[in-house]
Amino acid sequence: MICRRDALSQHPTVFRALTGLTVTAFQAMLPDLLAAFHKAHHTRLDRPDRQRAGGGGDDFDLAPADQLLLTLVWLRRYPTQEVLGFLFGVSDATAKRAVDRCLPLLEASGQDTMRLPDPGRGKRKDLPALLKETPALAVVIDTFEQPIQRPRQRQRRYYSGKKKRHTLKSQVAVDEQTGKIVDVAESVPGPTADLKVLKRSKFLKRLPKGVGALADLAYVGIADLHPEGLGATPRRKPRGQERPPEDRRFNRAFARRRIVVEHGICRLRSFAALAPRDRHHRRQHTARVRAVAGLVNRMMDHAPAA
Repeated sequence: MICRRDALSQHPTVFRALTGLTVTAFQAMLPDLLAAFHKAHHTRLDRPDRQRAGGGGDDFDLAPADQLLLTLVWLRRYPTQEVLGFLFGVSDATAKRAVDRCLPLLEASGQDTMRLPDPGRGKRKDLPALLKETPALAVVIDTFEQPIQRPRQRQRRYYSGKKKRHTLKSQVAVDEQTGKIVDVAESVPGPTADLKVLKRSKFLKRLPKGVGALADLAYVGIADLHPEGLGATPRRKPRGQERPPEDRRFNRAFARRRIVVEHGICRLRSFAALAPRDRHHRRQHTARVRAVAGLVNRMMDHAPAA
């Protein structure tokens, strides 16, 4: 059966397996995406260097909604262009053009879903005595690496000693209260230190007043980067000594707060475009991560109440 929006919508389980979204979530985001799609389409047609008159040329084989659906399937399952074209009854070149058109729209839509915590809204955590020195309202920051094809040049720049592969690194920030992704930094070569990625992103400077940041031991010194000093990491083991019992208790309590970012990264990497080896030579990697982050946030909006 050729994949089309009307046909797949009749099979909700298959729809979610192929896209990562429920039919309801897809229908909710579709009007805004279609408006952006048509705006981008008219911008392409009205460019000054266009030689063909408006209305010239063959019609695209897929409707705009089906092009967006095709891109979602690509992000979720990451098939080759030949397989993707076969599923939708078009050529591999047509499938690629659809992805190239829709991925920037999904990236922009994903960034629109990212909202930093509002210090004036919601209830701050009642922290145990162990964590009194950590910020009550915070985002949690971490990174993940995705394997890439071995570069033809400057291979050492991308070789991660931790993963023993060539990788790209993505930094993700998650709202501790809601679990939603609030920021995705530009992708960088895998060996780049996590703290250096944070400095380059300037994310801490964009946090609202009163909102802190939590991170793992790769971010030791994060409090010095925060404008208000509201940063915290686990306690390090003293050199040459046993870890004190109070530090163990602190780190366990801290890990219970930090786990939210691990769950966020797990949701991101459930999309195959971010899990196996990247086949696209690092092109548009940041766009893919941000597009998937937006899809994850939308799914959380439509998740049933616990």
